Amino acid sequence: MIKNSLFFVLVLISLQLNAQVQPYSQRMALTAMHLWPDSFSAVPGKPARWSYEQGVILKGIEGIWLATGDPQWFRYIQHCMDYWVGDDGRIKDYDPGSYNIDHLNNGKLLLTLFRVTGKEKYKKAALRLREQLRTHPRTQKGGFWHKKVYPYQMWLDGLYMGQPFYAEYAQVFGEDTIFNDVTRQFMLMEKKARDPATGLLYHGYDEARQERWAHKRTGVSPHFWARALGWYGMALVDALDYFPDQHPGKKELIAILNRLAAAVVKVQDAATGMWYDIADLPQRKPNYTESSATAMLAYTLAKGARRGYIARAYQANAKKAFDGLVRNKLTQSNGFTNLEGTVSVSGLGGKPYRDGSFGYYMQEKVVQNDPKGMGAFILAANEIEMIPNLAPGAGKTVLLDNYFNNEWKKGAGGQEERWHYTWNDRSNGGYSFLGGLFEQQGARLQSLPEAPAAGNLKNAAVYIIVDPDTDKETPHPHYMNEQDATQVADWVKKGGVLALLANDAGNCDLEHLNILAGRFGIRFNKDNLLMVKNNDYATGRVGIPRGNIIFKNAKNVYLKEISSLNLYKNVLPVLKSNDVAVMGVARYGKGAIFALGDPWIYNEYLDGRKLPLQYENVQAAKDWVNWLLRTAKTNQKK
Repeated sequence: MIKNSLFFVLVLISLQLNAQVQPYSQRMALTAMHLWPDSFSAVPGKPARWSYEQGVILKGIEGIWLATGDPQWFRYIQHCMDYWVGDDGRIKDYDPGSYNIDHLNNGKLLLTLFRVTGKEKYKKAALRLREQLRTHPRTQKGGFWHKKVYPYQMWLDGLYMGQPFYAEYAQVFGEDTIFNDVTRQFMLMEKKARDPATGLLYHGYDEARQERWAHKRTGVSPHFWARALGWYGMALVDALDYFPDQHPGKKELIAILNRLAAAVVKVQDAATGMWYDIADLPQRKPNYTESSATAMLAYTLAKGARRGYIARAYQANAKKAFDGLVRNKLTQSNGFTNLEGTVSVSGLGGKPYRDGSFGYYMQEKVVQNDPKGMGAFILAANEIEMIPNLAPGAGKTVLLDNYFNNEWKKGAGGQEERWHYTWNDRSNGGYSFLGGLFEQQGARLQSLPEAPAAGNLKNAAVYIIVDPDTDKETPHPHYMNEQDATQVADWVKKGGVLALLANDAGNCDLEHLNILAGRFGIRFNKDNLLMVKNNDYATGRVGIPRGNIIFKNAKNVYLKEISSLNLYKNVLPVLKSNDVAVMGVARYGKGAIFALGDPWIYNEYLDGRKLPLQYENVQAAKDWVNWLLRTAKTNQKK
């Protein structure tokens, strides 16, 4: 562990050298990495603990990795979790019998590590956390207790700790009934804790009405604690990431989020853009603007707006809140960026007793660099930093074919699931990283498991067909035919942008794909170029000449085992290797076509864990995504 810690100190120094030109998300992450190089002790000098606070920071750092493709951020996440997780999946310092819902929050990082690396130890650890929920005590209506020591109580905080992990687990392991339970948790909390006059939610709810802080009739605590509202909001936007579109719970959660957003902006401070610790009492002394709550609600509003769950106008509220944090709560010392103004803790009940009064909240310490605040700040910064780049994809849907490429495997829970070039697949051959790049430019993702037709293409701005199956890859492949090709060509003619990503000969059904490609003057040749052996990456290097119409920022990319292109009619070669066309672009009616004889930018060659950073595939992918979205002027309506 000492050797690994030294490695991360050296990484930290190298990153810090450019800290002042880095975005705020990375500046705050560097501070966190400096304070907690591996294990996690929220209070300096005290033993490291399995703590939800570390999970908040690491999810923020995961967002930086997804935005940059720089593997240092991923390695830090893995390094931190490896401190806790043994090879057998046991989690150091985790006691399932305490039934503390806070202990589930780090499960999100375990799922990330399992989905990306495939290592069984992360899966086993995530399964242990899932087992806690099978027997976790509940209220009579089915809500999870916050902790065993707080019987019959639900706190807003607990929704963030448990439900995003629970929802992602449902998706990864195929336990679809979990989505009903997740929906129930949010709906029950809103029903019991929402104030009909303001729309705000009280910090806690005691079903038994036994606590001194609980209202004798309603069971709610006395005040609207702003960080609790932030926890609840973040829980909503994060859990929604994993809900199937057709699940009725998704509509319910979006409705709850809209009600919450409308309520919290009414108590946003007009002068600073921030939220007060007790959200509805800004004039009452000694109330103060609180950093973690402001960051959490900025994240909630920015992500909710970007994902289309709430109105885009809420981005302005989020930006104002974040600007208030930067202006009022950031300081610098010893080359690091610090976050001031986070209350260290606020709870209900316990020993010494916390009565939920205004006076109680005001007596809790306000500190520098509290991990909850720092993690929330990084999360908010990630979202705010996307806003200037969202215009190209605004209102546009990117449709990924799951019909011609239709490979299946056993999922983590034994369920049958699609894989290989799919949006949800985070393994090497998936397209989750690429999907994130589209979302970072404002687009929405969908998949098409059926043959293309006017009805299911009409709302797509970009349609991607990648690596159509041969009979070696699936027992009953769907081959491109004249009818399908006509449907796609008609859609392009009306203004759609089509991306054809093939593969080398023998690993892709080039024969039938050429039925479609030939409509536009493109033919995928049945050859094999750039045949890289082992890690001889230089063989796959393709330089990008200055003035390229697509790749404005990348200078070279890595390509491996591709088919070359035969271009005719009015098709332009976008990129060549040894004077052989490897990428081409054509106009067709009001639309356009991009062609490449390789799936190219799947996770393995974007996430930085394998490919040397001298190959600018991430930047090239961002350029390509930008070109596709800008070329697709609007979604198709006809």
